[in-house]
Amino acid sequence: MSQSAPAARGLAPTSGGGSRLGRFAARLTGPLGSWWRGSVIPGIEHRAVIAKVDDEASLTPRYAFMILMSAGIAVLGLLLSSPAVVIGAMLISPLMGPIIGLGFGIATIDGNEIRRTAMTLAAGIVMAVLFTALVVFFSPIKDVTSEIAARTRPNLFDLMVALFSALAGAYAMIRGREGTIVGVAIATALMPPLATVGFGLATLNATVFFGALLLFVTNLMTIAIAAAVMARLYGFGPKLTSRQSGMQAGVIIVVFLALAIPLGYSLSQIAWEARAQRQAREVLAEQFPRQAKIDQLDIDFAGDPLTILATVLTPQFRSRAGALGEARLAKALGRPVKLSLDQFRVGTAAGDAEAAQLASASASAASLKERENAALVGRELALLAGVPAEAVLVDRDKRLAQVRANPLPGATLATYRALEQRLSAAEPQWTLQLIPPPLPLPDISLDGEELGDEGEANLALAIWAARRTGLALTVSGRANQSQIVLTKLSEAGISATSNDSSISSADVRLAWAFQTGAP
Repeated sequence: MSQSAPAARGLAPTSGGGSRLGRFAARLTGPLGSWWRGSVIPGIEHRAVIAKVDDEASLTPRYAFMILMSAGIAVLGLLLSSPAVVIGAMLISPLMGPIIGLGFGIATIDGNEIRRTAMTLAAGIVMAVLFTALVVFFSPIKDVTSEIAARTRPNLFDLMVALFSALAGAYAMIRGREGTIVGVAIATALMPPLATVGFGLATLNATVFFGALLLFVTNLMTIAIAAAVMARLYGFGPKLTSRQSGMQAGVIIVVFLALAIPLGYSLSQIAWEARAQRQAREVLAEQFPRQAKIDQLDIDFAGDPLTILATVLTPQFRSRAGALGEARLAKALGRPVKLSLDQFRVGTAAGDAEAAQLASASASAASLKERENAALVGRELALLAGVPAEAVLVDRDKRLAQVRANPLPGATLATYRALEQRLSAAEPQWTLQLIPPPLPLPDISLDGEELGDEGEANLALAIWAARRTGLALTVSGRANQSQIVLTKLSEAGISATSNDSSISSADVRLAWAFQTGAP
């Protein structure tokens, strides 16, 4: 490296010049500042450090290869939910080099260095995300594992981890303590969030994608800024004017606030959820004898109302525990709550410990099987209705599944009822309701004053359609025959009115009230 290049990048340490910021810092630190500038900074091999930073931040074939290998290991570790494999990806990831190089470029206000390291970093990010997305796309496993979920909700603590790790990493780079970088790489975990971003991209999961992206950006910006602060502290970039130093300080403050505010909110939300978990356990425990044990407690915080699934091992059943617990939980948490409570009776003697453990396992397995069965019923009903699974309303407590069907080509009301009956026969423990579109209703034929077999079947179909849709009907026909059909509909609990328009046909015609303009 030439003699002029180090000077241009501000490698020669000085006391801060005559800038107001430098004079203020000198007065503030006093003897400690003099000792730092006179003893510590001169001991730093600035040229060697810059050369090392430049080498670590270069876009080379080795860098690209290690990015791809690290990304591949990370995404496989995430899919397998293996912390050991994920740690292996952290150790070989070369992303720390260009991020620290970016920090040094910011410290010295070196535009060329900032552009170079930013391009290296951008190339690594794009390669990692696309490669991991490709792996996930062809993988038969696309479930959100615990390792993936852990990287979708960054909070203020993640920013603090990145800050402390970055300070340690920059110190290790400046002071020649490269061994420390291994621990820093594990702490900041730069590659796993990128692999999680790739997973979110491949599965079109926006929650995973943006959550992991925020975690990576938090680590990236925090490391770069912390590296810049350490570089300035150790005498890199001393040629800056007071205006440039002020700009640096302003950028650092703005970036930290931009990251800290949403991450702080996320931390407060996580803290509230932890308190809600504790309060839910306390409230449920109050409904049972002291020997009872809450074996499982799951809360869906995204639901409205909050959905709480709980399993209790108790020596004594409490019939009103669910209703009382739901009311008290709503009061304690300050939000509407829907509680699904399963009680399993176990003994209280010491010899019953093994039985309690077996009951606990059975309770968990039964609850899991129940949820899986509910999800299966929802998917089957959605398939019949031609709608996405999310459109199905499933009430696991009442074993009720309901969906509003899309119009199917050539389908009639009889078609939809047949589909409902077919699935109901396959799932006899569930009440399945397929709400049809308001298709034309059948005519009701009468033989004098009596309904024939065909008339009875058509009337039953009309009653089914009216119950499912909740819509009122109008009845048109001869007065005496219309009255017979009106009476039958009223007995079935269907709202129906007579249409004033008379027809000469022997059949009674039914129509939806909204189509005839009836009140």
